[in-house]
This record gives sequence, C-alpha cells and structure tokens, in this order.
Amino acid sequence: MSPRRLSGLSILALSLSLALSVQAESVPDKAASSAGVAPPSGVSMVQLRDLIAQKVSEVQAKQEGPAVVRVSPSAPRARKAPAGAAKSAQAKAGHDVHWAYGGDTGPENWGQLKPEFKSCMLGKRQSPIDIRDGIAVQLEPIQFDYRPTPFKVLDNGHTVQVNLEPGNSIAVLGQRYELLQFHFHRPSEERINGRQYPMVAHLVHKDAEGKLAVVAVLMDQGVAHPMVQLVWNSLPLEKGMEQRSPVMMDMNLMLPAERLYYTYMGSLTTPPCTEGVLWMVMKQPATLSHEQMGVFARMYPMNARPIQPAAGRMIKEGQ
Repeated sequence: MSPRRLSGLSILALSLSLALSVQAESVPDKAASSAGVAPPSGVSMVQLRDLIAQKVSEVQAKQEGPAVVRVSPSAPRARKAPAGAAKSAQAKAGHDVHWAYGGDTGPENWGQLKPEFKSCMLGKRQSPIDIRDGIAVQLEPIQFDYRPTPFKVLDNGHTVQVNLEPGNSIAVLGQRYELLQFHFHRPSEERINGRQYPMVAHLVHKDAEGKLAVVAVLMDQGVAHPMVQLVWNSLPLEKGMEQRSPVMMDMNLMLPAERLYYTYMGSLTTPPCTEGVLWMVMKQPATLSHEQMGVFARMYPMNARPIQPAAGRMIKEGQ
C-alpha cells in the first residue's frame, strides 16, 4: 500500500471522529436527530467511532492485498562426488602418490603418477636393460677410493638402503663421484645376455655437477657376504626408520675381486627415472648365502623394474 492512500484514510477517520465529537457536544439531541447525524438508537458516539475505525481497517486490508513472502534463491546444492573421485583427483594432482612394483601404481603407470615422473614413460635411455652384444674394449679401470665409514640402514618402503657418511668416491673418465648410498633389488634388474641374477646392489654416486654414476654389483647364491650381514644386523624395526650401525662399513669388501665391467648410459630405475646416468655393471658377481637372500626376500619378494628397450645404445664390455 502506498503512503498517500494510508494518509488519506487516516485523515478521513480522524475527521469523522472529530466531527461526531463536536456534534455530540454542541448540537442538542433533537437537532442532531433531525440533521440525520445522530447515532442510531442504542449506539453511543464512542461505539460509532469504533465502527468507523473497523471499516477503515477493512478497506485498508482490501487495498493492501494478501501478504507476499519473498524467498531469496538459494545456491544450488553441490552434487556428491562419486566414491573414489577424490582419491583419483589427488593422484592426478600428484599428492601422496606411492609408486610400487605392481598394481595401479606399478612400473607401467609410473609415468602417469606425477608430471616429474614422465621420463619413466617417455624417456629413450631408460634402465635397466639386457646387456648383450657389447663392444669388447679395454675400458679405463674404475678408481675406487673407499674406506671404513659409519653408516645407517633405512627401510624406505621400496628397498633396504644404506646411507654412508662422506668420504668414499670413485674416479672414472676424468670425473670424481662421491658415494651417497647403496641399496638392493630382488631379482637383479639388469640382465647379462638374458641371464637374471637373484639380487643386485646399486652403489649410487654423484659428482659436483649433480650427475649420477651407478656401480652395479650382481649377487649370486654362494658363500655369505660379510658386509651384507652388517646391513642385515642393523635393519630398522619399522619402515621409514633409520638405524645407525655400531660398526663401520668397508665398501671395498662390497666389490668383487675382479673389477672388469660393462658400461652404458641409462637412467635411474625408480621414479623419477632421471636419464643421463652413467652405468657400470661389474662382470663378476658377488655372493650371498641362501639365508642372507632369504632375509631380503621376506621384506621385498620382488622390487625390480622390468627390462627397458636398449634402443640401439652403445654398450661397452671391458676386457
């Protein structure tokens, strides 16, 4: 209802009320009756005013019409995501992705788990490979500068890894590489003319420019290995824990007596599968006892990446 209508009705009601009041005080009952403004028989002036007010209210209600309730539009309710969608989106975003050696996050899918893993899928110089048809040459000997060193053993959820304090290095092709750590795979990732060994140890080195060089020591079943036993003695009780050994590790004893090797350019064998890694695979394997192999097999029955295409790479075999 508009303010103009409301004001007019109010004035009308007030005017009638005042007029009747004045008539009641100044005009005798008889004159009032003859003028036609006297209240009906038995109705007082007060009652008449109430009747007029009631009529005004009725008229006002008719003009205003029924009350209107305005409802503001609410935001549309979000649809519930299907089960597993959040987990899938998280995996695509690369959060909390745990790569593995089998299942949906196994080697075939490593390259799709994170953008930084794309080399696992698109790389052209991936490792491991089946080492065969190498060119027989006289390779420069690897200069091993290893000495007894404190170490810690870590079960990182993918393998048993041994972290060594600085002080061990190799020199090859005019470049010096510092030994960072070594770890194990079962069975061996690399093959020699199609043959796969029960285990392998990868000794990971890095130079001042960040380039990597890996010395691979193949492991066959035979006599017990004293250095590997030191590692098993310090295995941590939980994954992700790092256990310090009370003794030191002499890395010279991790190597076979014969130091001839195969060499080629490849990659890391685990995500992110970084390429440009210099590989040196010792031709003579070391040995582990059946019991020592059984210790690792209980923890990691299989943690080897499948063979990757050699793609015409140069492979040299030391003579």
